[in-house]
Amino acid sequence: MRGIESLQLRAIKKAAPMVETRIKPHLQAVAEQAQRAEQTRIYRRNQVFGVLIVAAAILAYWLFHTNPQWIFPPGWWRP
Repeated sequence: MRGIESLQLRAIKKAAPMVETRIKPHLQAVAEQAQRAEQTRIYRRNQVFGVLIVAAAILAYWLFHTNPQWIFPPGWWRP
């Protein structure tokens, strides 16, 4: 029985995320929160740039693979 219980505990420990359980000093906790917020801000900024690059690539593909007369009809540049 003891072997099965230890295997179950080992499986639970492997599945659980690593969490630091000690109480940290306030300044350290605040510094970690600020660092996390900065990382999140940079991550979101990079996501936005990635979406813009993908949108630009789709637009460029669409412009080069469509009928030019649909985009620039005859006389479009003169009233």
